[in-house]
Amino acid sequence: MATSLRNGGFPLSATDLIVSQIQKQPISADPTLLTSSQLDLLQQGEQEIDEVLEEDDEAVPFQYAISTKGIDYDVQGLVKRLIDGDILIPRFQRGFVWSLKEASRFIESLLFGLPVPNIFLSEEPDTQRLLVVDGQQRLTTLRCFYEGLWPLTKREFVIKGTGAKGKYEGATYKSLSDADRRRLDNSSLRASIIKQEQPSEDNSSIFHIFERLNTGGVSLTPHEIRAAIYHGKFSDLINELNKNKQWREIYGLENRLMRDQELILRFFAFYYNAQNYETPMKEFLNKFMARNRDLSKYSGESLSLLFSQSIAIIHKSVGKRAFRPSRAINIAVFDAVMVGITRRLQAGTAPSVDGIRSSYNLLLSSQDFLDVTQHSTGHPNNVRSRLDLATSAFATTT
Repeated sequence: MATSLRNGGFPLSATDLIVSQIQKQPISADPTLLTSSQLDLLQQGEQEIDEVLEEDDEAVPFQYAISTKGIDYDVQGLVKRLIDGDILIPRFQRGFVWSLKEASRFIESLLFGLPVPNIFLSEEPDTQRLLVVDGQQRLTTLRCFYEGLWPLTKREFVIKGTGAKGKYEGATYKSLSDADRRRLDNSSLRASIIKQEQPSEDNSSIFHIFERLNTGGVSLTPHEIRAAIYHGKFSDLINELNKNKQWREIYGLENRLMRDQELILRFFAFYYNAQNYETPMKEFLNKFMARNRDLSKYSGESLSLLFSQSIAIIHKSVGKRAFRPSRAINIAVFDAVMVGITRRLQAGTAPSVDGIRSSYNLLLSSQDFLDVTQHSTGHPNNVRSRLDLATSAFATTT
């Protein structure tokens, strides 16, 4: 059965669906209409509104062929798959948030044979592992109950909050009767497994499903979702580079929304692939991260060297005010300056600190440069213009 998915509506019962014309909702510069994650960025002083709302508001056409299949897993099998790493809970997800009462009532529901909500998993084509899209709280509860450890206190997981007369109040997995333990082991949890069939060269549809389907109660940023879907050596390298001392002194404390890691990804994507940039920015970054997920296209050594050398000379010549034409880091300035300086470093002998400082100051005093780093910064013409201007500014630096 073919089904259309528009504006984020997801047909949960579909076995096969074609996703066409996923629409981007218009975003207003009115701060009262921003999402919670966008407000977080503004409140942390990391971006101006124009930068938070960088992407164009127009609809972007996508067409995917996605298959979904339903599988009833027994609880014991699910727990084993979690322990063995065959089912993976993304590391970015912001922790376990259920109360002991909520977790206890979930376990109790299974013991009583009551229906519980489905979980959603995404099948990774290369490893065949299953990534948890929706269901972290339920799966974490099951694993912790079987292992006997409540994750928030590291104490014994004892069922509580089901009522003083509750049949299982005070029970642990080990204290259940043999019959109850078998009943729980054999209880089933329905999983909808999502797999992108076309296009086959990436897994980008899962990003959009993640955005729309994840029900954890917290609005996730694009890079949090991206780091989950495209986890691997490249994501680990970005996480490692994010701890670079000079970078931390320029950026500040590590960002809990992974915005600093996204900037590092943007630098690599523009340095290596600016000629293929097109909106939306999220798709551009998704594709670059997916294609180098296992560092097969660009090595970890070369990426590390590029980033560390460029950040070191920027830190030495400009200091903590780097990338800040005003109070906050301007991500468009970051893109351009990083790419411009890196191209200069790769072109020959290293320029002097004074030379970099002088070229940087001249660049940021250019009205042409300011125009393409302050408004419509995601537009392809503005992206190419600012990269060209920065490259020219540092090209003759001595």
